Amino acid sequence: MSRLILAVETTHEYGSLALLRGEELLEEVSLHAPTGFAHVLYRHLADLLERHQLKIADIDLFTAASGPGSFTGVRVGLACVKGLAEALGKPAVGISNLQAVASFGTAALRAPAMDARRGEIYGAVYDAEGRLVEPEMVGPLTAWLTTLPDSAEIVTSDVQIVDRIVRRAPRELAAAIARLAAHATPQDPAALDANYVRRSDAELLWKG
Repeated sequence: MSRLILAVETTHEYGSLALLRGEELLEEVSLHAPTGFAHVLYRHLADLLERHQLKIADIDLFTAASGPGSFTGVRVGLACVKGLAEALGKPAVGISNLQAVASFGTAALRAPAMDARRGEIYGAVYDAEGRLVEPEMVGPLTAWLTTLPDSAEIVTSDVQIVDRIVRRAPRELAAAIARLAAHATPQDPAALDANYVRRSDAELLWKG
């Protein structure tokens, strides 16, 4: 029987959950939690499993968005996946949000962009196989655009870009994360780490 994969994405105000069996998407659930996902995530997860008559022990692989995004949101999703996977002795995978956004592109080179607030964006360049070509970064949109290869297709769901052709990605990323996780190397849950890209305010104040 095909593996059953549970994906959690809670790195922004709008998040999502997804169940994937093999290559078949069973369901993707859109979540909205302006005050954070910690108090609503497990209820939505329980409802999703119940609708498909599944138990958490039926999950073969757990995956979460590892960032970039809200520091708290990244931690909530990773903590959920790490805790469940460790408790059940199952593998887990962390997937970059930017890689998930890039997966909606169609060109040989895809440049995913995500709103990082503070007048900045998260950006990178991936190839069609999901390999990182230019490192993930955070900075002003205009400066990032000048670094892109001419052939790179910009892919985004929430960044306003003018004078460039842009391919739109959906706001919900959990299904894309599940599909990427299906082809990734499983990890020990304890080894999952956040991909913040931007340093936290505390780090900036401490290190200058």
